[in-house]
Amino acid sequence: MDLGLKDRVYVVTGATRGLGNATARELIADGAKVVLTGRQQKTVDEAAAELGPNAVGVAADNADPASAAALVAAAHEHFGGFDGVLISVGGPAPGFVADNTDEQWQAAFESVFLGAVRLARAAAAELGEGGVIGFVLSGSVYEPIAGLTISNGLRPGLAGFAKSLADELGPRGIRVVGVLPGRIGTDRMRQLDGLSPDPEATRAANEAGIPLRRYGTPQEFGRTAAFLLSPAASYLTGIMVPVDGGSRAGF
Repeated sequence: MDLGLKDRVYVVTGATRGLGNATARELIADGAKVVLTGRQQKTVDEAAAELGPNAVGVAADNADPASAAALVAAAHEHFGGFDGVLISVGGPAPGFVADNTDEQWQAAFESVFLGAVRLARAAAAELGEGGVIGFVLSGSVYEPIAGLTISNGLRPGLAGFAKSLADELGPRGIRVVGVLPGRIGTDRMRQLDGLSPDPEATRAANEAGIPLRRYGTPQEFGRTAAFLLSPAASYLTGIMVPVDGGSRAGF
C-alpha cells in the first residue's frame, strides 16, 4: 500500500530513541523526510546519521518556548517544506499522589503539556490543506495507570486539547490525531518494570493481562503512527488510536 509519504516533510520530537525514533524510521522508509529532535545535539546527530540523508537532527527542548518556531523553520530550511508533526515527549516521572513533588508536576507540565500545545499552535499556523498534527499520548487518556499519577493528570487534558484543535482546523483541511501506546518494549517500559523487586515477573504479569499476551514492538507502534500521519489516513481526524494489543477494556 502506498501511503503517499514520498517527499513529505515531518517534524518528529523525541525521536532519538523509543517511539519517536520508531516513527521517524517508518516515515523515512516510505519516502518521507524528517526533522528529528532531542535535547542533546550529539544524540540527534547520531540518530539522524543512522536514518540516512532524509533525516536531519535538531537539538530542542519541548519546554523551551523558542523551540516550536525553530523546528518549523528547520523543516523549511533543510527540506523546503512542512507537512506535519508528531509530538512525542518522554513520559513524566512515575509516582503516586503522595510521592510526586510540585517541581515534578511543573517540569512535566512545561514539557509534556505546554510544550506540546506550543508546537501544535506553531504547526497549525504554518500547515496547509493536507497537513497533520499528531500527539503521542498514553492509554491513561482513557484509564488511569497505577504509579503514573502525573501522566494520568496531564495526558487526558492534552487529548481534550487535540480534539478541540481537530474541530478548529478541520475546515482548513488539517487533521489532528492521537496515538496511545500501551505496553511497548521501549527503555521507558523497561524502566517502569524495573521499579518492581522482580522486573521479569512484573513483565510476565503485565503480558498476561494483554489479549495478545505480549508487549508491542516500537516498530509496530511506528507503523501505526506513520499511517496516521500519511495521506492514506486522509479522512481520520479528532481520534485517539490505541496501540496496546487489546489492553483497553472499553470498545
